[in-house]
Order: sequence, then structure tokens, then C-alpha cells
Amino acid sequence: MKQTHGRVFQPYTQYRHQKQEKEAYKNRKVVGVERRRVVRKFFVALMEKTVMMNGGDYSVVEEEGKAGFGGGVEDVYGEDSATEDQLVTPWTVSVSSGYTLLRDPHHNKGLGFNEKERDAHYLRGLLPPAVFTQELQEKKLMHNLRKYDVPLHRYMAMMDLQERNERLFYKLLIDNVEELLPVVYTPTVGEACQKYGSIFSRPQGLYISLKEKGKILEVLKNWPEKSIQVIVVTDGERILGLGDLGCQGMGIPVGKLSLYTALGGIRPSACLPVTIDVGTNNEQLLKDEFYIGLRHKRATGQEYAELLDEFMSAVKQNYGEKVLVQFEDFANHNAFELLSRYRSTHLVFNDDIQGTASVVLAGLIAALKLVGGTLADHTFLFLGAGEAGTGIAELIALEISKKTKAPLEETRKKIWLVDSRGLIVSSRKESLQHFKKPWAHEHEPVKALLDAVKEIKPTVLIGSSGVGKTFTKEVVEAMSSFNKKPLILALSNPTSQSECTAEEAYTWSKGRAIFASGSPFDPVEYDGKVFVPGQANNAYIFPGFGLGLIISGAIRVHDDMLLAASEALAVQVAQENFDKGLIYPPFTNIRKISAHIAAKVAAKAYELGLASRLPRPKDLVKYAESCMYSPIYRSYR
Repeated sequence: MKQTHGRVFQPYTQYRHQKQEKEAYKNRKVVGVERRRVVRKFFVALMEKTVMMNGGDYSVVEEEGKAGFGGGVEDVYGEDSATEDQLVTPWTVSVSSGYTLLRDPHHNKGLGFNEKERDAHYLRGLLPPAVFTQELQEKKLMHNLRKYDVPLHRYMAMMDLQERNERLFYKLLIDNVEELLPVVYTPTVGEACQKYGSIFSRPQGLYISLKEKGKILEVLKNWPEKSIQVIVVTDGERILGLGDLGCQGMGIPVGKLSLYTALGGIRPSACLPVTIDVGTNNEQLLKDEFYIGLRHKRATGQEYAELLDEFMSAVKQNYGEKVLVQFEDFANHNAFELLSRYRSTHLVFNDDIQGTASVVLAGLIAALKLVGGTLADHTFLFLGAGEAGTGIAELIALEISKKTKAPLEETRKKIWLVDSRGLIVSSRKESLQHFKKPWAHEHEPVKALLDAVKEIKPTVLIGSSGVGKTFTKEVVEAMSSFNKKPLILALSNPTSQSECTAEEAYTWSKGRAIFASGSPFDPVEYDGKVFVPGQANNAYIFPGFGLGLIISGAIRVHDDMLLAASEALAVQVAQENFDKGLIYPPFTNIRKISAHIAAKVAAKAYELGLASRLPRPKDLVKYAESCMYSPIYRSYR
């Protein structure tokens, strides 16, 4: 009988690595006749189940004259007869029908199985008699989700659904994206990561720790899916604005990849979440009895670099040149180093540096229709000079340079950064980290943000500090004193770490601010007018960006692709959005937006000679849409 992997219409599928099984079986303390008897019993059981599934009858007479246990289940695998110190081979046979089908999240439809499918796949009696459409299932689930008062409970319910019924999970997320995006990602994912050890039930990705050093390629081969196109990897050292969460940072890659599928149309089976566990410096986690990671301080230096280098080499060896590796929530000192080291040899992308920069630049380009002028006419002041702040600043400078033909060194002078020690100026250059040095301009030292605002007089104030409540009333009022429409972006996540709230920005500016944030805020009514705050969410960019790289077969990421993505997003903002003060389009159209971004990114890849998928499709937008994963239920034969 022909065996195939993961197809529900086949009688059965065996998930076994033969080499591993042989080695494991050698270790069993069963020899001679006993070994042959156990093996024979296994295949007898398999044949019996196979024939029974095809409506036949199969009986076996034990040559030793020994029947099964009276009224019980025969010990086919030798588990009951083995003593505790003996090793048992973990045989696994997954039958693609019946009870096992209902436990397969890739193919399970629950009450969505129709009458014909229930007969064909031996589901009679395993499900209640009612047959629900996918739309009715979706309606029921949304009704249940809205009953939860605690966001974390909604998150857990969604993750449980993803483990039970993959297509229904994505259908729910796509159709209710504005409501559920804050549940499966920021801000709720931050709390989920903090409590990941307590809510952890089933692994959702690969955990690669120092224990696996020297064996990472083997670990990658343990993942059941082989055609991986996108990997999101974190080491958990800087999770959102919450700091070092170690191994519990896995919630970030899992959340990001669910958005790659829902918003960008990447197949779930092509996505791989990875957490690199090198320890944690979080004392609270090290003392937590439920912590799921390595219980020691973080490895650094050569030990860390060697592990990452082995991982990156293994990824390319196992999945090829065109697999996209997205670095997520690495600490500043590693984020820049990793991006610099691998961008010329791998297809890599850092969402905190490049994704954030691209989405913020898109908002700024769109906002020009409200505030007037060009980017070169504006002055930018950042609170926060880490990977997000410097990444955004660099992309703004690149865009201005591209439009004005001015040298990059000149366009950087329009952009000022404030870090924990004050305004970054040339007199501090010797003590600055390398990624801050390009932003050290000639100016007297300034300690406080408020003083920097008064001195620099920026038209745009951007917060990426990870510190909440830093855009005070005095700061917003100062911005409003010399700007008719001050542009204020409070980007830090989660909501508790936002530099100010939407209500504070609109109230303190007397309704004149153009505001966007990293986490979502509700509409605000001020002076009889309703203001709808925009959300500078990376989810606008990275799903479409990744799709564009995949459909073009890109082998490297170029900065011009990021600029193309920003410009593609900016043009999606309609006049009706501007009328509400929005500088980003609504998420309800996110799949169409992602297709347009993908098309522009792919076009740039072809233009730069970085695309390998030939010939180039005539209509890249239509091609991108045609490549998108659909969560609609399939009919099974």
C-alpha cells in the first residue's frame, strides 16, 4: 500500500525515522524470539487496522497459541511486559481517518465535516450529528471569545484553536483582524511571554539551546515540515519593552508567523518559529519553578557567536539559499551585529530595525498630506537610540537622500536622537556605541527631553525608548507651541510602555496633534470631535515584505526594498482615512495591502538583480494574490 505524508485521503501515514528507530530498537533488552514476536505483533496490528479500515475482516492466530489479554488490549509494543529499566521503542502510526484525523490540526474540520466525509473517513459516532458551515463555526467562536474579560484568556483560547483546527484559526483571524490582532500579538503577547512557563502546554516551534551545540542540523531535521520558507528566531533577551524573558520569548516567533500566514498569505507549513536558548539574566525566571528554559546566566562572546553561526549555517544547509530568517527581539548589542554579519551571506531581515523603520517611514510619507512639505523640510527628534530608533532614523535619511540626491551624511543632520544620557552630540562621540555615532551632531549637551524639544524645535517627535509616560504634558505642549500640527509617534510596546496615550496627545495638543502608536488605542473624543489614532504596527510591513521576497525568489535583502515597501504602504491611505487624522490604512484591507507591498518589493528585487524566480510574472500584484494561502476548508475524498 502506497504511503504518503500528511494526506487525509490515504488509508494511513507512518511517521517514523527508520534510522532512529533501528538505533532505538537495538537498545531494547529484547533478543531472539522475543524481539521477533514484538515486531510481528506491531505489523499484525497495523495490517489488522488497515484491513478493518477498508471494511474487511482480519484475524490472526498466534503461532504460540497465545491470544490477547482477556477482554483487554494486547501489549503490541511490549510496553507492559518491559520492566521500568528497559527501553521501549516509541512506535507512532498516525491513521489518516477516524479519531486521529480529529486530532490533526492541519486537516481537522470538527463539525465542518460533511456527511460524505464522515462516512469516508470513519468519523461516524466520533462527532455529534450536526454539520456546521465554517462561517457558523466562526460565529460561534467569536461569540465565545467575546465573553472573556481577560485578554490573556482570549490569547490562550486562540492558541488552543490553532492547535485543534488550523484553517478555522486563520479564517477567524483574517475575518476579524482588527479585533484579534491585539489578542494574538501586541499587547497581549507580551503578557503571554511573561507567563509562558505557566500556560505552556504543547511546543509550537523549535527550541535550540546550548545543549544542542554541534547538533543543530539534526535538530532542524526533527521538524516535521521540510519546505520551510520563513523562520522567525529570537533569543528572548529583549522581548517588546519587557526585557529578558529567556526561553519564554517563544510567544514572539509564534505570533509573528501567525501574522505571516493571516496577513501575508504564507502557508503555515512553510513557517518555522525558533527560540535560541543561551540562558537568561532574569533572576525572577531563574528562581521560577515553572521556567521552561536553561537555568543559568546568558552565554556571551565566542560561545554565543559560535551557536548562532552554527544555526545560520544549518538553516542554509537544510532549507537552502532562499529561506528568509527574521531576527526578532534580540538585544541591541546582538541585533546590529547579527544583521551586519549575515546580510551579505543569507536572506535576513530584522523586524525591530528594518520592519519598524519601514512602517514608520510609510506613516511619515502619508502624513505629509496633512502637515505639508517634503521629508527634507522636517526636523525629527527621537527619544530612544536603540535598534528601533536608529533603524527608523537611517531609513528616513536614506529616503531623503534618494529624493533630494543629497549625501547621506547631510540628510542625517535633520535627525536628532536622545538616549538615556541626553541628546546625542559630537562631544559624546568617543563613548557612544557604534550604531549611535552617525547621529552625533554639533550641539551643546542637553540632558532632558523637554530641553531638547525646546532647543531642536522638531516638527516630528518619535518615541522608541521602551519607557512609558515620557512624552509628558510639558513635552506635548512644547511641540504644539511651534507646530500647527505636531506629528507625535509613541511607538513603544506594549501599551504600558507607550510614551503617551492617544487621549493625552490629543488633549494636551488641544486636538491639533497627528498621533500614531505602536500598540492600539481606542478613538478619543475632544472638543466635540472624534479622533481615531493610527497604529504604526510592523504587521503592515513584514508579512507583505516577506511574501515579496518569496514570490521573487530573492536571495538578499536590500535597503531599497524597504523604501519600496514604505512607499507602497503610504499610497494605500485613502482620503477618508486622512479626514479622521489617520496616517495608516485600516487593517480590514491588510491582505490587499500586503499584495501591493509584495509586488513592489518583488519588482525591486528584479530591478536589483536579486530575484531568482524567472521569468518575472507580468502582473506582480495578481501573482502575489494567487500565491496567498486560503483558510477555506478543503473537501476530502
